[in-house]
Amino acid sequence: MQDAEDLRPLWLDEESATVRVIDQRCLPHEYRLLDLKTVEDVIDAIENMVVRGAPLIGITGAYGIFLAACSRKTGLSPAFLEAEGRRIKNARPTAVNLAWAVDRVVTSAGVQSGPADMCAAARRAADAIADDEARRCRQIGENGLVLIEKISREKGGGPVNLLTHCNAGWLACGRYGTATAPMYAAAAKGIDIHVWVDETRPLNQGARLTAWELGQKGINHTIVADNTGGHLMQHGLVDLVIVGSDRTTASGDVANKIGTYLKALAARDNGIPFYVALPSSTFDWGISDGVAQIPIESRAADEVRFVQGLDRGRLTRVLVCPADSPAANFAFDVTPARLVTGFITEKGICRATAEDIAALFPQARNKNLPADGGMNP
Repeated sequence: MQDAEDLRPLWLDEESATVRVIDQRCLPHEYRLLDLKTVEDVIDAIENMVVRGAPLIGITGAYGIFLAACSRKTGLSPAFLEAEGRRIKNARPTAVNLAWAVDRVVTSAGVQSGPADMCAAARRAADAIADDEARRCRQIGENGLVLIEKISREKGGGPVNLLTHCNAGWLACGRYGTATAPMYAAAAKGIDIHVWVDETRPLNQGARLTAWELGQKGINHTIVADNTGGHLMQHGLVDLVIVGSDRTTASGDVANKIGTYLKALAARDNGIPFYVALPSSTFDWGISDGVAQIPIESRAADEVRFVQGLDRGRLTRVLVCPADSPAANFAFDVTPARLVTGFITEKGICRATAEDIAALFPQARNKNLPADGGMNP
């Protein structure tokens, strides 16, 4: 088990030159590590939710190109890396960070002249992406902290009740998280916070992962069924909703884990601020209509039909529904910008409007820039 102060879900093992990851399918009951040695390993890890969360998927894909670049002593070419990149990018279609990170590493390595230089360049680019995402998440925490501090002052130091959906913590991002980053920052300052954690069916990333993360940091939290959020808001038990994002349009529409849209509707109906925490790498600057343009991943029906848990010390799966009942499994939904109070980014907080987003990230107006808008400070 890693030290709680240096928790991270992925790192490069220098001795073996393999990518080591926490198998998030096993948490919280088993802490299991897997080694990713090939592009096929990376694709399998992304497709099968060994790693998940938009920033971490991007980081994993970046290191996948590093593994591809170092896999050949001869026959290594930009065309080969581009082909491997296409395979990796197809692993999960909704999260924009994957394509952004893969393309960035392919470009960095592809301009080199020989296998050794291409491998070294891919390593540098992947390391830079991981470091940049960690920095952005830390800055998101610092910027989002002011929202929690304001509520704490208004409540005379009483507990600030936050609600989050799915897992947008360090497990999903590499370090700090997005939605959780302001929570960690608030806890570090001694602010009294309590987090309502949606279970987040079908894979229970909230109940399994977010609750585990918060527990590791000693943060007061309560797991609730997905459909409880509206009731909590009606009764004044939620002060602020903070969620993450897998892809956000230039106009402010947000694709996130299925069920996010319903939380936004409940928050709007009850006058509760609904914020989305995300790094600039999660913006898709080339699209403006999230409902029409963001591809929504459909996953295996058995993720809905079965649940995983601990039974007498062993992980097991249990069939919930009738054996012959079909199921649909849409992994994400889109929350329209009109339901989003604002975005918490590494550059600051802005309203969910095309004008305010562009003012915060002026380079995004140039669609010819890389997907991060060339905005790394």
